[in-house]
Amino acid sequence: MDDQPLQKIAISGPTLASLIQRFSTSPSSLHGLLFGHVTPLPLTLSDDDDDTSSSATLLAIVTGFLTSPSFHDSSGTVLPSSLPTSSPLLGWFSARRRSPLRPSMREFSVTSSLSSLSQFSSQIQNPNSISSESSLFPPCIFLLLASPSSSDHHHSHVHTHEYRAFQFRPASLSFEPRSLDVVNIGPAFRGHYGAFAPNSNLPPLDCGPHDSPMISDGGDETMGKMKQATKDQRELNQCAEGFEVGRLSRMMGSEAKNYTEGLEELYQKMLVKIENLSGLVEKSSAMVIEQENHNRKLKHKILRSAASE
Repeated sequence: MDDQPLQKIAISGPTLASLIQRFSTSPSSLHGLLFGHVTPLPLTLSDDDDDTSSSATLLAIVTGFLTSPSFHDSSGTVLPSSLPTSSPLLGWFSARRRSPLRPSMREFSVTSSLSSLSQFSSQIQNPNSISSESSLFPPCIFLLLASPSSSDHHHSHVHTHEYRAFQFRPASLSFEPRSLDVVNIGPAFRGHYGAFAPNSNLPPLDCGPHDSPMISDGGDETMGKMKQATKDQRELNQCAEGFEVGRLSRMMGSEAKNYTEGLEELYQKMLVKIENLSGLVEKSSAMVIEQENHNRKLKHKILRSAASE
């Protein structure tokens, strides 16, 4: 596995904001792991480019983080058993208060130990011109966050946080600064949509065109289609009650652009469903508060009667 340089590191605005907010509300220093993926960039050469920039063809995109205070010991050696394996690991971060924005010896040891764990290297996505031997990227990214060390900052109403990104190079045993792009809405943000997962997604439904089960001749097949249609309709009612599952087939393919009214109706029914659920939650919360007030009055009444005796 080659020691491949990064051209830059990107992180979405919400992810960075969440990390800074977690740091701001933490009573002490904070550190944890960074997750994401690495993609190749098109190679551009010019007379003004030096050897490092011309060979740096990789972009690391940070899509999430996990605060984990116990993934290394006191000497800075990373404990592999404490590292998650469900998401591609890019590196780690350290956030400390009122300290200079440069890596410490402890952070050097942790980064060196983490980058040496080849079993946690992530696969480079779409490695067009990258050989199979060098298509893995080690977890060598280090993101450092710090608050200003001035004494009057603690009493200020404006809170400033500084951050800097590094790539650890095992070959030279050194940190190399990398530019950190904060990516928000725009063309460069499209790559982040691959990590999006809806909180309330529609269930998988069989909405393709097929014959009506009422006019088909196959006995068992017809009964199976009827059961499946009933099941699909029941699942769709949980998201948009009253919308026929058969109408979903019109929203796919070339004819979808002519069926905007159906899409608006589906969206409206989904909003009605959410509003009904919100109303139920509001009513149940009111009943809980009413019951708590009733219990409190009974408790006070019992205490008063006990005191009078």
